[in-house]
Amino acid sequence: MKRALLPAVLAVTTWNSVSSLAAQAPPAAAPTPTQAQTRESPLFSARASQFADSVLKLMTLDEKIGQLNQTPGEGSQTGPHVPSGSEALIRAGKVGSFLGVWGVDYTRGLQRIAVQESRLKIPLLFAMDVIHGFRTIYPVPIAQAASFDPARAEFSARQSAVEATAHGLHWTFAPMVDIARDPRWGRIVEGAGEDPYLGSAMSAAQVRGFQGGDSALGVGAPDALLANVKHFAAYGGAEGGRDYNSVELTERTLWETFLPPYEAAVKAGVAFVMSSFNDIGGTPAHSSDWLIGDVLRQRWGFKGAVVSDWGGVSELIPHGVAANRGEAGILAMHAGVDIDMSDNVYIDSLGAAVRSGRVPEALVDSAVHRVLRIKYAMGLFQDPYRFNSVDRERHYTLAPEHLVASRLAGREAIVLLKNSSKTLPLRKDIKTIAVIGPLADDARSSLGGWAADGRPEEAVTVLAGVRTAVGPSVKVIYVRGSPVDSADTTGFAAARDAVAQADAAVLVIGETESMSGEASNRASIALPGLQLELARAVLGAARRSTAFVQADTTPKPVAVVLMNGRALAIPELAREAPAILETWFLGSQHGAAVADVLFGDYNPGGKLPVTFPRATGQIPIYYSHRNTGRPSDTTNHYTSRYLDLPSSPLFPFGYGLSYTTFAYSNLRLSSATIAAGDSLDVLVDVTNSGDRGGEEVVQLYVRDDVATVEEPVKRLVGFQRIVSRSGDMRTVTFRIRPEALALYDRQMRRVVEPGTFTVYVGTNSDDVMTAHFTVTGDVLVLAPAPTRFR
Repeated sequence: MKRALLPAVLAVTTWNSVSSLAAQAPPAAAPTPTQAQTRESPLFSARASQFADSVLKLMTLDEKIGQLNQTPGEGSQTGPHVPSGSEALIRAGKVGSFLGVWGVDYTRGLQRIAVQESRLKIPLLFAMDVIHGFRTIYPVPIAQAASFDPARAEFSARQSAVEATAHGLHWTFAPMVDIARDPRWGRIVEGAGEDPYLGSAMSAAQVRGFQGGDSALGVGAPDALLANVKHFAAYGGAEGGRDYNSVELTERTLWETFLPPYEAAVKAGVAFVMSSFNDIGGTPAHSSDWLIGDVLRQRWGFKGAVVSDWGGVSELIPHGVAANRGEAGILAMHAGVDIDMSDNVYIDSLGAAVRSGRVPEALVDSAVHRVLRIKYAMGLFQDPYRFNSVDRERHYTLAPEHLVASRLAGREAIVLLKNSSKTLPLRKDIKTIAVIGPLADDARSSLGGWAADGRPEEAVTVLAGVRTAVGPSVKVIYVRGSPVDSADTTGFAAARDAVAQADAAVLVIGETESMSGEASNRASIALPGLQLELARAVLGAARRSTAFVQADTTPKPVAVVLMNGRALAIPELAREAPAILETWFLGSQHGAAVADVLFGDYNPGGKLPVTFPRATGQIPIYYSHRNTGRPSDTTNHYTSRYLDLPSSPLFPFGYGLSYTTFAYSNLRLSSATIAAGDSLDVLVDVTNSGDRGGEEVVQLYVRDDVATVEEPVKRLVGFQRIVSRSGDMRTVTFRIRPEALALYDRQMRRVVEPGTFTVYVGTNSDDVMTAHFTVTGDVLVLAPAPTRFR
C-alpha cells in the first residue's frame, strides 16, 4: 500500500528535494594548476556519488530506465530537431539524452521541459559527433596524428569543445582510438593510424582537450565537453577492411596493439566509453561482460558510463546471440552497457525484464547512478541552462582565433612525400599557375567526414588558397580535369592546355570525403577513377612544354597534392611525379594550409602515422611486424616475400621530408646496463644541415632482442617534434622507463625481462641509428595476467 502511494507523494515533493540536494552540494570551482594534482575528478567525486544516491531513492523503475534512453534528432530546414513526440517523452521522464541536437535556443527549450514539466525534473544531456571541430573544422584525426604533436591535437579538441558547448552541447562521441592496420577500412580516417603508442598519446591528448584538463578536472566549466572514447574494442581490426565486420585476433594482439589507446583515455579521465559494433572471436562487444566488466571496469577502474553505438543493442539479434529485442537488452545490461543509443530497446523492454527477475534492479541502479553523477558533475542540476548562452554562441562561432588554429593545425599535418630537384616550394613571382584536379575546388571534401556543423561555403579550397597566396598579379588557371571516380576523359585536353600555358602546375587528386569514414570501405586503395591517367597527362604536358620558369634547363615544376582519408597505393605517382604532398582533409582552412606549404611560407614537418603500401595486395602491412623464422630476403626464394613485389612499403611509418635536411649523430645511452625497474636516457644530436629553418619529428623505437615470446622488429616508445634554424644542433633526450620495455609473457603478465635491447632513433621507422643496452636482474612484473577472454 505504501509503495502504491509513493509516486503521488513524490509528485509534490520531488523538485524541492532535488533542488535542495543540489544546493547542499554545489559543484566545485574549476581547479587552479596547483590544485589539479590533488583534486579528485568532478565526474567521480564522492560529492557527485552522494547526490546520485539521493536522487535514485526518488525514482521509479520507469524513470530510471528513461535516463538510459538516448534518442536521435532529425534534420530539418531550420536545423536539427527531436522526433515528433519527444516532448511527451521528456515530460514522462522517458529520455535522458539526445544526440544530434544542438543550438542554444532550441536545447534551452527542451531543457525547460525536462526541469519544469517532468516529475523528477532531471536535466537532459545533448550529444553530437564533434570529431574534429563543430563549426570551425580542424584536420581529420588521421591528419592530426600525422603532426606527431599531441599538444596541437589537445588544443584543437579544446577549441572544438569551446565552440560546441557554446551551441548547447554537453557531450561528444570522440575520440575514436581504434588502431587500424588495414587502410581499406573507411574509418581509419577517424583514428591515429597503426601504432598503439602514437594512438595512446593522441587519445589522451584529445580527452584532455575536450574535457578541459587531465583527469576530467575541467568538467563543470561551461566550455568543457564530455569526451567519449570509441569503439570498445578492436573495431579497427575488422576482417577484409569491411566496416561492422568480425574481428579475429589473439589475446596477445588485443592487449599489445588494440587496447592501449582505450586505457590511455581512461587514465586521462574520459567520461564515456562507446561499445563497438564488432564481435571478437564470436562475442559481440555489446554483450561482452569481459570487455566492459573485467577489462574496463575492474582492471582499469573506469567509473564513467558506457553507451551503445547506434542500434548496437538490437544488432545482437543479427549477430545471432539474441532471439529478440528483449533478449538483446538483457544481454547488453548484464554486460554493462549503460545507455541505449537510438533503438529504444531499454525503454521498450528493460522494465519487463526487471519485473520478471531476469535483470536485477541493482544493475539498472548502477547504470543510472553513473548517468546522474555525470549530469551533476556538469553542473546541470544547479543550473540546467549554463550551456545556453546566446552571447557565447555568437562569439565563438567561427571565432577568428579558431580559424587561425585550424590553419596552424592543418600545416602541421601535411607530409612531404617527395621533392625531386627541390620542386617545392613554388615561387610566387611567376606569371601563370595551373591548378588542376577534381578536388582542387571541392569545399565539402576539404572539411572531411564527420564535419559536424561545418559548412562548405565557409571552407577554403586549395584553389582559393593558391589564389590568395599568389595575389592578383599571378594568373591562376583552373581546370577540373576529370571526375574523381569515373572514366570520363573529356577534361584531359583542357588540363594539358592549362599546363602548357602555365609556369607551374598544382595537381590535386585523391578521394572525396565520402570515400572514407563509416561504411566507406574500398577494396582497392589505388587512386580511384582515371586520376592516375590525369596525372600522367599533366606530367607529360609539363615535360613537353617549352615554357620554363627560370631557364631552358629547368623543368616546369608540377606539385601533386593528395587529399584522402587513408593510406594510398601510388607507386606510379611516386615514381613519376617530381613533388608529392599528402594533405589528408584539413578542415575549414585546408586550402590556406596547403598554400602555406606549397609556396614555402611554412616548411612541412608531418610524418606518416600509417604505412603506405606499394599495392593493395600487401595489406596488412605495418612497421611493427614480427620477424618470423624466415624474414624476407630477396636472395633467398624460401623466405616471407612476394614473387611480383618487394616486401617493403612504398613509404614507411613515420616517413616525411622537409625543405631542409636533418643529420643525426652521436647516439648515446646514459648507461650500458640497467636493472629491470630502472630508467634509461637516450640522447642524440640532431643538426639542421639545410639552408632554412624547419621542424623534425625525432622518433625512438626499441626491441627486446631475445624474449620468451616473439617481439615485433621494433616498437615506437617516444617521439619529439622539434623546431630548429639552419645550422642549429640540438641534443634530443628521451627517457625510457620500464613500461616501454615491457611485454606480455606466455602467462600474459606484463613484464620486463632481463636481456639485451636495441634502441633505434631516426627520422622514420626505417631510417634509424642503433644502440644497445642490457637489462639485468629478475623478471619485473608490472601487471598480473588479465582474466582470460570469454
